[in-house]
Amino acid sequence: MFTSASSSGRKILFTCVATGVVVALLISSLQFLMSWHKREVKYDTLISDVQHYLVSYFADLKATTDQLQPLTLNSCQHVAADLTSRAAFSLNVRAFLLIKENTAFCSSATGPMNTALKALVPALDTRKKIDMALLPGTPMMPDKPAMAIWYQNPLLPESGVFTSLNINLTPYLLYTSRQEDFDGIALIVGNTVLSTFSSHLMTLNELTDTPTREASVEGVPLKIRLYGNSWTYTDLWYALMLGCMAGIVAGLLCYYINSIRMRPGKEILTAIKRNQFYVVYQPVVETKTLKVTGLEVLLRWRHPTVGEIPPDVFIHYAEAQQLIVPLTQHLFELIARDAPALQKVLPVGAKFGINIAPDHLHSESFKDDIRRLGASLPRHHFQVVLEMTERDMLKHQEATKLFEWLHAAGFEIAIDDFGTGHSALIYLERFTLDYLKIDRGFINAIGTETVTSPVLDAVLTLSKRLNMLTVAEGVETPEQAKWLRDHGVNFLQGYWISRPLPLDDFLLWLAVSHTPRW
Repeated sequence: MFTSASSSGRKILFTCVATGVVVALLISSLQFLMSWHKREVKYDTLISDVQHYLVSYFADLKATTDQLQPLTLNSCQHVAADLTSRAAFSLNVRAFLLIKENTAFCSSATGPMNTALKALVPALDTRKKIDMALLPGTPMMPDKPAMAIWYQNPLLPESGVFTSLNINLTPYLLYTSRQEDFDGIALIVGNTVLSTFSSHLMTLNELTDTPTREASVEGVPLKIRLYGNSWTYTDLWYALMLGCMAGIVAGLLCYYINSIRMRPGKEILTAIKRNQFYVVYQPVVETKTLKVTGLEVLLRWRHPTVGEIPPDVFIHYAEAQQLIVPLTQHLFELIARDAPALQKVLPVGAKFGINIAPDHLHSESFKDDIRRLGASLPRHHFQVVLEMTERDMLKHQEATKLFEWLHAAGFEIAIDDFGTGHSALIYLERFTLDYLKIDRGFINAIGTETVTSPVLDAVLTLSKRLNMLTVAEGVETPEQAKWLRDHGVNFLQGYWISRPLPLDDFLLWLAVSHTPRW
C-alpha cells in the first residue's frame, strides 16, 4: 500500500511539473503573440490614420487651389486681397503664389512679385499637373523646413498655383501617447525626406532602417514610412513572467486536484453525510431605498483537512460527477432548516434566490424537489426565485414547459451571471424570465474606459424592453451603486451592501441595519 502510494505520489508530482511547464510555455507563447499582434494592429491603425489625414488634407488643398486658378488671369492688384484671405483661412499654408508662364507674379504673403518659379524651387516640374518638393526653408522662414506643392492650371500653359506649407502636417497623434509604440515616421518626396529623426531634411539613403509600414498618399507624389519594432524585450520578459506564474498556478492546481480531489464524487457524498456543507446569505436591496428586499442563498464547503473549498471548484466537480442533484437537494434541506429564523426578520414577499443548474432542471426529480422545497418553507412568506446558471445549454422545449410549470406554481425565474455563458441571448429569446442578474464583470467596468460600458448599456436597454427586473451582482463601491441607480437597475447585491454571511451573522446584520445610505 505504501509502495503504491509512493509511486502514485511520484506520478502526480511528475504530472504536475509537466503540466506546469506546458502551461508556462503555452501562456508565454500566447502572451507574446498577443503583444506582437497588438503592436501590429497599432502600427496598421497609425499608418492608416496618417494616410487618411494627409489624403483629406491635400484633397481640401486641391479644392482651394482650384478656386484660385482663375486668379492667374488677373493682375496681382486685383486678386491680392482674395489671395491673402484664402491663405489666412487655409490650414498650415504659409503662402499661395500665382504663377503665369513659369513666373511668380503674386504672393499672398508679400503681394506683387516677379520671380521665376525655378529660382524659388528648382525641383518642381511645372509640366506636371501636380508636383511636390521638400524645402529646408522659405525666404520668410529660412530655418523652418516647408513643403512645396505645384498645381498646374488646366487651361493656361506653364501657369498655376504654387503653395508653401508648414511642416507640421504630421497629425497631432504622432506627439501623443502613441509615440511610445514606434520609433519614428518619415514623409518622402522624391529623394528628400522629412522625418522625426532630425529637425533638418534628410536624403533617402540616410534612412538605413527597414520601415515597419509604408503607404502612399493618393493624388500627390508623397510616401509615408513608419519605423518601429515588431517586439521588444519588455514584451518577451512580460510573457515569460506571466508564463512562469501561470505554470506555477497550473502545477499547484494540478497537484491539488490529483492529490486532494482524486475522488471528488465520494468526497462530495461524504461531505453531505457529515454536514460539511453550510449556507451563507447575501442580502439584496432595492436600488432607490436600499431596503433589504431579499437574499441569495449560497452553498459553502468547509473540508476538515483542506479547509474552505471555493464554490466554483466543488460545483464544477459535482456537475462533472453528476452529483449536482443530490448536492442541490442537500441545499434545499439546509434552507428549510434556516427558514423559520429568516421568517422572523424578513418581510412577507422577500425574494429567496436559489441557484439551479441545468442538469438538475432536466432531471427526473426536479418537480418533486421543487414541491418539497415549497412545502418546507413558511407558507406564503417567501417568494422563491430560481436562478438558472449558464454552464450548460437548456433543452428548449423541455425547459419552456418547466418554466411554465414553475410560474404556475408561484416561482419566479432569473438568469444568473448574465453574459458569462454561451447561451445568454438565447435564454432571453426563447424563455419567459422575471429577473436578469448582471454579472460582476460588467459592474467592475463602470467608471473605466473599456468596451464593456456600452455593452452594459445595451443589456439594461434590452432588459427594459423585455420587462425584466435587473439585479446587479458584485457592487463594491458607492460610485458603481450610484451609476446603477441612475441607469434604472432595480436591485443591488455585493460587498458594498454586505458580503455573504452565515445565518447568525446575517440575522445580526439585519438587526443592526448595516445597509449603506445614499
